[in-house]
Amino acid sequence: VEFYGSGCMSHPAAKMKRCLHRVFGETVDVVVGSDIIGAAKAVCGDSEGIACILGTGANSCLWNGEEIISQTPALGYVLGDEGSGAVLGKLFINALYKNPLLKELRLEFEREYGLDMMGVIENVYRRPLPNRWLASLSPFVYKHLNNSLMENLVTENLSAFFEKNILPYGRPDLPVSFVGSIAFYYEPQLRRVTEKYGMKI
Repeated sequence: VEFYGSGCMSHPAAKMKRCLHRVFGETVDVVVGSDIIGAAKAVCGDSEGIACILGTGANSCLWNGEEIISQTPALGYVLGDEGSGAVLGKLFINALYKNPLLKELRLEFEREYGLDMMGVIENVYRRPLPNRWLASLSPFVYKHLNNSLMENLVTENLSAFFEKNILPYGRPDLPVSFVGSIAFYYEPQLRRVTEKYGMKI
């Protein structure tokens, strides 16, 4: 049994392994690893490549076909996580309240979500899991991609991911592969950004 999940390193991995042994029996060989290892195995298999997760959070690694040989730290949505849904939500809220060209969109957002600016601040600064709340705004951004300002936010987010998480590997010769909801829904933008940096998706 192989299980890969977010945060499954050292102590949490050992705890998950014990849980799986209880379910499947002590004689079953159990492997537990982080979500990025699962992603690398899924998209690269036994070939070299750069594996990426673009979902609520963002992560990447350089995979040699058997293991991770280099990894740019994600640092979470406050300090990093470029390319993630959480950072896209952050960029969106910032633009929504600071760009006068988005006034109509702001009014639509506030009606749809039943929030005003103070409600947004409440969700981000006073409620648990603000990263998930910010990422939950992605469907609204996606719905308004015909607005060039929204498309630019997506492109800005994905470009930052490449610049800070992919280019430092210094391996433009390798394919870069993705899993996750942000990669799935914003595939056209992701393909354009990948091409802009001269890499193969």
